[in-house]
Amino acid sequence: MTDKSFRAFVAEEQGNGHFANAVKDQRISQLPAGELLIKVLYSSLNYKDALSASGNRGVTRNYPHTPGIDAAGVVEWSSDEKFLPGDHVIVTSYDLGMNTSGGFGGYIRVPLAWALKLPSKLNPQESMIFGTAGFTAGMAIYQIVSKIKPGGGEILVTGATGGLGCLALAILTKLGYRVAAGTGKTDQADWLTRLGAVQIVSREELLAGKERPLLKPRWSAVVDTVGGDILANAIKSTLPDGIIAVCGNALSNELNINVFPFILRGVSLVGIDSQNCPMLHRIDIWNLLADEWKPNLNNDIFRIISLEQLAEKIELMLQGNIKGRIVIEHSHQ
Repeated sequence: MTDKSFRAFVAEEQGNGHFANAVKDQRISQLPAGELLIKVLYSSLNYKDALSASGNRGVTRNYPHTPGIDAAGVVEWSSDEKFLPGDHVIVTSYDLGMNTSGGFGGYIRVPLAWALKLPSKLNPQESMIFGTAGFTAGMAIYQIVSKIKPGGGEILVTGATGGLGCLALAILTKLGYRVAAGTGKTDQADWLTRLGAVQIVSREELLAGKERPLLKPRWSAVVDTVGGDILANAIKSTLPDGIIAVCGNALSNELNINVFPFILRGVSLVGIDSQNCPMLHRIDIWNLLADEWKPNLNNDIFRIISLEQLAEKIELMLQGNIKGRIVIEHSHQ
């Protein structure tokens, strides 16, 4: 195994709490130890990556560091016959991109247990259009479809312009559900409608009546990406025997709620932990995303960028000004 050089997006501490990002040349010998060496073809930008790149110690402890919690690529070396050189693989979750050099580098080296083979009906670019966001949406939808059938009422997706939200909207629409898109960006109504939303629900509407213990039942299920009072109101507005899948806390990690929706309506609240999802379930979700759950992954959902364009997109993401998915394409010489 030669000590190849590759390009990587690196975050470095500059002192006085300031961090800088730059695309730099790195070598395979600089990667952490691992049983699997992968040439990364595509990655994607997630909010956790933006936090890591900006020096958030709750995500990444030590710098310099290469973020990127998602990677799709080709095996170059493996310590075990489970993976062979030339195999296309996906790595998401676990510690990738947090404290382990991630998918914003042209190579990663990781434990065997972190990788899965790319499903035959998915190509590397498509897998990173999904990435952690799409996989998390898939986990949430897996919970919903086990309880709610299409035609059983509308499903609310909050934070619908974000990566997770827009993919949840597209997948649920593909499966025949009627989906309401909850968003603070009502100027994106046309885009959300093209993805399948049957109605657009503003942030103000989602927050109305938050002082009340219960609200008029409205949603058969909810995929929530924002938390806080919007999640609390969504719970209060869910129909009897409905289900809420909690996927994020963009608004707040606090939840001010009473027990009435649970004991008077039988509402279920399910937390989605994609980072520690068992591998067998992980493979099941990826196979569903690659096949019967796969929506039209068109340019309405994603944009492809280079490593050099990452810094600008990270800043926009931290400001809340990104819609859809950002896919990073690696250029290997």
